[in-house]
Amino acid sequence: MRAWLVIAAFLLAACGAAKQDGGVDMEAILASAPAEKLSDYRLFRDTGARLPAERVLAYDLINPLFTDYADKHRYAFVPEGEVATYDEVEAFSFPVGSVLIKTFAYDGKFIETRLLIHKAGGWQAYPYVWTDDGSDAVYAPIGAALQINTAGPDGAPLHINYAVPNKNQCKTCHGKHDAVGPIGPKARNLGDQVHAWQAADLLSGAPEAIDAVPAADDGSALLDHRARAYLDINCAHCHREGGSASNSGLWLEWAESSEARLGIMKRPTAAGRGSGDALKVIVPGEPDNSILVYRMASDEAGVAMPELGRSLVHEEGLDLIEAWVAELEASEK
Repeated sequence: MRAWLVIAAFLLAACGAAKQDGGVDMEAILASAPAEKLSDYRLFRDTGARLPAERVLAYDLINPLFTDYADKHRYAFVPEGEVATYDEVEAFSFPVGSVLIKTFAYDGKFIETRLLIHKAGGWQAYPYVWTDDGSDAVYAPIGAALQINTAGPDGAPLHINYAVPNKNQCKTCHGKHDAVGPIGPKARNLGDQVHAWQAADLLSGAPEAIDAVPAADDGSALLDHRARAYLDINCAHCHREGGSASNSGLWLEWAESSEARLGIMKRPTAAGRGSGDALKVIVPGEPDNSILVYRMASDEAGVAMPELGRSLVHEEGLDLIEAWVAELEASEK
């Protein structure tokens, strides 16, 4: 316990934050308007959001959504006396008062925190931008444009035009049938962490065995499974039934079995510069002639996919999808 207190004190000093007393502020969470500062919710025991409050549980995703190589810190809060309900396919069903928290960071410095709060009238998405000294984050309904200088996975310098989404843009990814909701905490992308949620009394109804997707960078897993898992987390929140890109006819969820919906030999619903010179979304064996690959390889606005959340090409993800398309059987043409 003493060692924990020393570490906590170091973190508080390092981020210029202050210790907070009291538990999560349910009045602030359920209020009709967002709080001015992230610390007003008391989801953390410090204003720098390093020490989670009671019933605020840290978690990771097997495959995180790519956001210009940002590190992400995820937490889930479920009110005392309540639990989320397990779902085998969709995101868990969370009670009113629940909060999903995602903080984006580079080199240990927090950049933004996004909250999804389940209000009485439905889910609300609130973006918060961190102060330069890391002491707190401030509500930013119009988003923000930030310049980030860091290093990539290979150590090479990265200069990132980082965009914090405005409140309305959150619906592009988090919307389904015009309602905002969670997309990350699904059993298949949590794996055995589901049992930690249940042990912490945040979740009920989970089975003993969890059918999880493989990590996209797990070279021991089947290439087809790795690629499908990557598309599931990076694309399927829009490309699914009821999603913002459902009219494209391209549905990329993990369980999708229709070759046409997966884009194999499928013509795009709308032609234009977003398709380049390619005629089909995926041509088996021919990544250079596949629209999916062309758009993933672009960083040009109006061409790049995903269209929000990145300014850089995810080279590792692109390599994975190129290899997958190249391996698809030519007989599927």
